[in-house]
Amino acid sequence: MLRTVEEALQFVEENDVKFIRLTFCDIFGRQKNICIMPNELPRALRDGIPFEASAVEGFMSEEAGQESSAELLLFPDPSTLAFLPWRPATGRVVRVFCDICHPDGQPFLGDGRFMLRQAVRRLERANLSCRLGTECEFYLLELNEDGTISKRPQDKAGYLDVAPLDKGEDVRRQICLYLEEMGIQPQNSHHERGPGQNEIDFKASEPLQAADDLVSFKTVVKTVANYNGLYASMLPKPFAGQYGCGLHVHFSLYQNGENIFNSLTEGPGRHFIAGILRRISEVTLFLNSLTNSYARFGSFEAPAYITWSDKSRFQLISFPVAAPGSVHMELRSPDACLNPYLAFALLLNAGLEGVEQQLPLGPPQHADLRPGEAALARLPYDLGEAMAAAAASDFVRNIITPGILRQFLAAKQAEWQFYQQSQDKQAAEEELYFGVY
Repeated sequence: MLRTVEEALQFVEENDVKFIRLTFCDIFGRQKNICIMPNELPRALRDGIPFEASAVEGFMSEEAGQESSAELLLFPDPSTLAFLPWRPATGRVVRVFCDICHPDGQPFLGDGRFMLRQAVRRLERANLSCRLGTECEFYLLELNEDGTISKRPQDKAGYLDVAPLDKGEDVRRQICLYLEEMGIQPQNSHHERGPGQNEIDFKASEPLQAADDLVSFKTVVKTVANYNGLYASMLPKPFAGQYGCGLHVHFSLYQNGENIFNSLTEGPGRHFIAGILRRISEVTLFLNSLTNSYARFGSFEAPAYITWSDKSRFQLISFPVAAPGSVHMELRSPDACLNPYLAFALLLNAGLEGVEQQLPLGPPQHADLRPGEAALARLPYDLGEAMAAAAASDFVRNIITPGILRQFLAAKQAEWQFYQQSQDKQAAEEELYFGVY
């Protein structure tokens, strides 16, 4: 890992780097970039590279009562410099994640990396540290003869099947190899339950790195699929009668170097869980940000109720089997169409609030529950309910700047209205999301 400006400059010079992609995300988690030449890197590291903020959806908003500048600056984070392995070996291309600032040097409050860093610092002040790992599911779809995306899965394989029934193993192999070349550590990969559905899991890492890695992962998956004449869809529910695509997030939590999830009978681990359960409805908009997200809840093992269990694997929060001393919490509601920086920042703050207020944790729920079968609090039923919960939340407003929150809500309200007013809901979602996520 490169940690200094000097190391970054030396790396570029010694490795025949000719193009540097300055990477960032908009407030919805969609990756953006500006490509600079190597001789511009010293200026970028020192002074930042300007871009037109008004052209990025959600970036022109009121922050602390003042209108955002028309231009913002990208400052590369040298520690994130990595090759793009699918680009030519001669005249290499690298990408580097950037922090976003105003021309006066103040952080741009719509920058998800800034929000997540703030959350990590709050944890550190409470003598806590957290590592996050993700499990990401996606479908591989065939392309039509004219290059458009079909609704035909690549294969008809099922859970953990092998070739020749599983036709995705070479794609997964190439994805994992590219990720390793970029310094990202996949843990395992396999065919999932749905036809053409795949999953790749990651080792736990620091929250900011986990978010950066997820953004990179989505790019690698779609790139490799495209090179193989396929389309990779991470839509939460691309097929009504099949398994949806989730993004399970694993939390390892430590205090004074000790794993506080090792004992769930008492202590801050229980309070952390209680904090997330208390705020989950308010933050669901940022974990499940599409109208399509809510079709996944309550079927094919996706959670619907706000429950936890240390025995059942099918509750909202569960505890997978782990080696002694490695117990960790799994949150099963998010999907990969989120902004990981905002999502992780909100979840860490919710857990920390539970620890600080010593919130009591209710009893676990071990039964496999289906919608309508239990009188329990449930996750928002649709995007409209999720927006209402977020808009009414003082907790969310304390984490996400009000101007940025308004921009996010306005964009999602437009999607919701379009969906609601459309007679053909499936066609509406395809127009909004198909080919994008």
